[in-house]
Parts: sequence; structure tokens; C-alpha cells
Amino acid sequence: MPKVLPLLRVAQFLFWAAAIFTFVCAVLPYEHTIHIFKWDKAEHFLAFYVLTGLAVAAFPRASLLIIAAALSGFGAFIEFVQGLSWVGRDRDFQDWVTDTIAIGMAMAPMLAVWWRKQFEGSDAPP
Repeated sequence: MPKVLPLLRVAQFLFWAAAIFTFVCAVLPYEHTIHIFKWDKAEHFLAFYVLTGLAVAAFPRASLLIIAAALSGFGAFIEFVQGLSWVGRDRDFQDWVTDTIAIGMAMAPMLAVWWRKQFEGSDAPP
């Protein structure tokens, strides 16, 4: 574990930096933020897909379900904040749905690996 600890710290730093960056970009006026895509949903998808990968790397002992729920809650929180009158952004339920779909898509390969490990050494048919 000692050799892995520095990498774990880097992953945790990158996750928190990305989470803060995502939140700041979400609450700043739209014209003052970075745009990679012209479509808002693509930006939401990319942000939460990356956040999910970083979260799984940063918290390797955490349940994937807990990570997914926390990130989905973070997406919902962002939409709540965007809906506050003084923020000047629009609350959009579809943005939260996109965030949650991205989390699921990022988790899918990890869950497939977990599923396969459940049958290692068992008598289940191939």
C-alpha cells in the first residue's frame, strides 16, 4: 500500500479539483465559462463521466453505489443552485438526468468486472 499512497493522493486531489471546477463552471454566468461542446448536455455528460472515473480512483474502497449516488446528488445540488434567482442560471431537470446517465455509463464497465468476479471459482456455467 505505501507505493500506491502517492497515486491515491494524486487521484483524490484531481477528483476534488475537478469537482470544484465543475461546480464553479456551473454557477458562473454561462458566457464566462469554458465550453468544449456547443451542446450543454454533452458538457454535462463529459463532466460527470470524468468525475465518476476520478471518484472511483480516488476512493477505491468506497462502494460504487455510494459513489454513484453521491455524484448524482452533486448533480442535483448543482441544478438546485443554478435555480436560485441570484445565480442567474436556469435549473434543468434534464441536465441532472444527463449527469446521472453519464455516471451510469462510466460505472458500467466497472460493474461488469465486478459481476464477472462474482463467478470466479464457482460452478456456474461458462
